[in-house]
Amino acid sequence: MSVIGIDFGSESCYVAAAKAGGIETLANDYSLRATPSCVAFDGKKRIIGVAAKNQQVTNMKNTVSGFKQLLGRKFNDPHVQRELNSIPTKVTSLPDGSIGYHVNYLDQEQTFTPEQLTAMLFTKLKETSTHALGTQVNDCVITCPVYFTNAERKALLDAAQITGLNVLRLMNETTATALSYGFYKQDLPEDKPRNVIFVDCGHASLQVSACAFTKGKLKMLASTWDYIGGRDFNTVLADHFAKEFQDRYKINAKTNARCWLRLITEVEKLKKQMSANSTKLPLNIECFMEDVDVSSSMQRSEMEELCAPLFQRVEKTFKKLLADSKLTLEDIHSVEIVGGSSRIPAIKQLIESVFGKSASTTLNQDESVSRGAALQCAIMSPAVRVREFGVTDIQNYPVMVTWEGDGSVSGGGIEVFPVFHAAPFSRLLTLNRKEPFTMTVQYSQSIPYPDPVIGRWTIKDVKPNDKGEYAEVKVKVRINHHGIVLISSASLVDKKEAEEPPTPEPAANAEQPAGGEQQQQNNGGEPMDVQTEACNDNEDDSTNTASSPGGQGWAQRVKGWFTPGADKKKKTTKLIELPMDVHTHGFLPNELSNLIQQEAKMVSNDAKETERIDAKNALEEFVYDMRNKLQGGPLERYVVDAERDAICAQLNELENWLYEDGEDCDRDTYVNKLKALHNQTNPIKDRASDYELCPGVFSELKNAINHAHAAVNEFKKGSPKYDHLTETEFINIAEHAEKAQKWLDSNMAKFAESPRTANSPVKVADIRHEVQTLNTCVNSVINRPKPKPAAKPAPPKDNAGEQQHNGENADNKAEGDKTAHTNSVPEDSTMDVE
Repeated sequence: MSVIGIDFGSESCYVAAAKAGGIETLANDYSLRATPSCVAFDGKKRIIGVAAKNQQVTNMKNTVSGFKQLLGRKFNDPHVQRELNSIPTKVTSLPDGSIGYHVNYLDQEQTFTPEQLTAMLFTKLKETSTHALGTQVNDCVITCPVYFTNAERKALLDAAQITGLNVLRLMNETTATALSYGFYKQDLPEDKPRNVIFVDCGHASLQVSACAFTKGKLKMLASTWDYIGGRDFNTVLADHFAKEFQDRYKINAKTNARCWLRLITEVEKLKKQMSANSTKLPLNIECFMEDVDVSSSMQRSEMEELCAPLFQRVEKTFKKLLADSKLTLEDIHSVEIVGGSSRIPAIKQLIESVFGKSASTTLNQDESVSRGAALQCAIMSPAVRVREFGVTDIQNYPVMVTWEGDGSVSGGGIEVFPVFHAAPFSRLLTLNRKEPFTMTVQYSQSIPYPDPVIGRWTIKDVKPNDKGEYAEVKVKVRINHHGIVLISSASLVDKKEAEEPPTPEPAANAEQPAGGEQQQQNNGGEPMDVQTEACNDNEDDSTNTASSPGGQGWAQRVKGWFTPGADKKKKTTKLIELPMDVHTHGFLPNELSNLIQQEAKMVSNDAKETERIDAKNALEEFVYDMRNKLQGGPLERYVVDAERDAICAQLNELENWLYEDGEDCDRDTYVNKLKALHNQTNPIKDRASDYELCPGVFSELKNAINHAHAAVNEFKKGSPKYDHLTETEFINIAEHAEKAQKWLDSNMAKFAESPRTANSPVKVADIRHEVQTLNTCVNSVINRPKPKPAAKPAPPKDNAGEQQHNGENADNKAEGDKTAHTNSVPEDSTMDVE
């Protein structure tokens, strides 16, 4: 099992994988690291990534890109209406107000949402990863812009779920960049943080974040952004050239979507050239519009003048981050840049002007986000062992919770998470209620989304306590690890009391309020209307605590502290989980299930269509190849004219069928026709193979026969290397050689007389059988090794002789036999005695 990080960009996607040797950016089926965020539909098949981008000009209405900016939004959203100006595909409002792209798929018009298109892209990235890693991929971390709201984040998670990806974390792009920067730094301080600014200027947005690094940890401090990216610079330049072409050539590129797309493509190339060259550079487009060739030129200073309003917005974004992060210029260690558009020289100059530091390019500007996501995935996944590195992210919008009134208790609200609050984090709210009520979670300031409401949670089964009084309801509000704000649970505090005999007890041991927290009290001794507390649970890694007053109107009676000698009542407290009805962003479970099935069906259809096209291409390739071989090719001499003409006529007829009635047949039809052709032409190919290979194999048999005769002659001459072999064995070799010679002479004569249009009288396999038989007979005899000579017994050593002498002497003493003792002494031992 492998883990991956996905950088889901507006223009391109990058996928990185955590391996034993480190982090590796994966290449797609075109051997490119970047996969365009582009989905196209061509008849019965989806085309995704590089192939979709390559045919965008010729298939504009069925090619979709830029859908990342529309995730989780409604059609009437002003942001969506601005985006639609640059989308050539037909887009309409669906019955629920969401966005629908209309494309021709499976020979009919079909509608897909941005979430479905994102899921299609993720399917391609998952296939690419599986192919590159050679193993199944499920666990992943996906990055998203820091400005994404709950609705957009939930839509992105839904898209991943449709694909079957298990998203361990939805990570802010700037946080992923910071992780890829800090994880490998060995010189991070242990006490005073190192503050680094990260500037990410991509295709559609500018994101700037401040991060504090200490040894083994990073903490995001603040982030800001603007909808400025490379496409905005492209549009400014394209508008300039379109106006120039209208004045010079009397053509309006804006009236033709295909011409406008070509102009945007050429302008982007020019923009990249100007980043590296300050001289005047040409722009030439052949047959641009109405068969008119257009040309112009521009240099960097002109581009900077045209894009001055955009650069002013960039500068404003930089200054806002300085104010939000509360960092001084002396506090900033460095400024790291990533993203394709950060290569623009004017942006680098603004960085130095605002932050007082030159732009640093320590990181890979295109791949750092995906690499950081892969690192985070490796840290979180049990499948990979990696050293720990703490990541504390932030919630970029302030969040408040409001609730309805209940009888004599009025409604109220409280800000639970201020801007740039640490995430993930949980906060526990304690309210007093007698009946079910609804809580609304929403953003408390302006956000780049038309609806500030995150969701509404109706908490059910709330009832008074046994005395008919208000019961405590504890509600947990969370920012989870995806950056999504939600109410994760609601519990009813059930308190029971029982009499106990009075015992003196110090007041210091008096029981605290239920739940373990000490409630805040006002000067009159009554608790505040709502209590909040930061809480740690298995889902969070936060340690901060905070309390905020809030709400209007009701009072709660507090059971006071116990005093020494007073009667005590034993209290038991139990938390009862309460059911909730939730209305928030994202697909309903049944809708999501249908979309998962629909995506699986399209994946299966893609596989079948690929097999169908492969079968058709194989048949078409065979028709061309066989016709060329039969007409003037290597097979022409091995078939009679009448048979050759009949087969070629059949091939011509099949070629015409492929481009007419056979254009859209199923896979089995192509496979069966190809099989029939093979059955018809294989005898010709086998015949040609026999006639071409037999002469060479005949030579092998001749060599084998000569080798056998040579071995026999050498034996007859008394060669010492064969003196361990018998004459009978060599007589057998001679007989086999003679038999093979007769077989060779007979079949070579038949082969020479046979016409090449008839099957060969002898097969290659038959000749090779004869060669193998003869070689086995010869080699089994002549390669037999000589037997080793019998080894002579080694004379015994002196020590051995002494030991033998002493042993036998002891035995002879026991038996009283001096003669045995004398005879047991070796001859060399007697020499030693002398």
